[in-house]
Amino acid sequence: MNAHGSGRIIPLRREGIALNGVFGTALFVFVEVMLFAGFISAFLIAKASAMPGMWPPPGQPRLPVASTAVNTVALLLSGVVLYLAHRAYQRRGPRAARTPLVIAIALGTFFVGFQGAEWLALIRQGLTVTSSQLGSYFYLIIGCHAVHAVAALIALFASWRALSANRLRAGLFGGAQVFWYFVVLMWPVLYILVYL
Repeated sequence: MNAHGSGRIIPLRREGIALNGVFGTALFVFVEVMLFAGFISAFLIAKASAMPGMWPPPGQPRLPVASTAVNTVALLLSGVVLYLAHRAYQRRGPRAARTPLVIAIALGTFFVGFQGAEWLALIRQGLTVTSSQLGSYFYLIIGCHAVHAVAALIALFASWRALSANRLRAGLFGGAQVFWYFVVLMWPVLYILVYL
């Protein structure tokens, strides 16, 4: 018998520590951090193994440090605006999150588009996957980040569509945020280690 006097047992409901979408995305991000750590380690070993004065390799174009710094600011701003969208969603409801979410997506799309334009310019200047170790590692590492950025933008766009249809669940929005924050926070590390 239970406390209510009936013979029926009511199962206890457990509250999770985190939403399933957030927890699953966090596990995925942890694995991806390890992937990038492996890429970065290999890159740094190759760079340290180069003869003095031979890195970056002669005859290869220099990476666009200044313009990428501007693009980095756009990506970091997208993370800040996404945080504001999250706060608006929690405090004032889903409708209040629409505009900041759109701005975050727009800034992220600008980042990806700008990186693509830089890649095309570098390829025209002779930096390719097969032109040098720098080219190989650059396109591997930065390309992997670009794939993650596009996937995270798709998740943010899915959140925006669900928000617009009044069907946004906290797990979807939280998972998309974790994924985007990973993209945003991984980029300065890559910029410092690969570009500078």
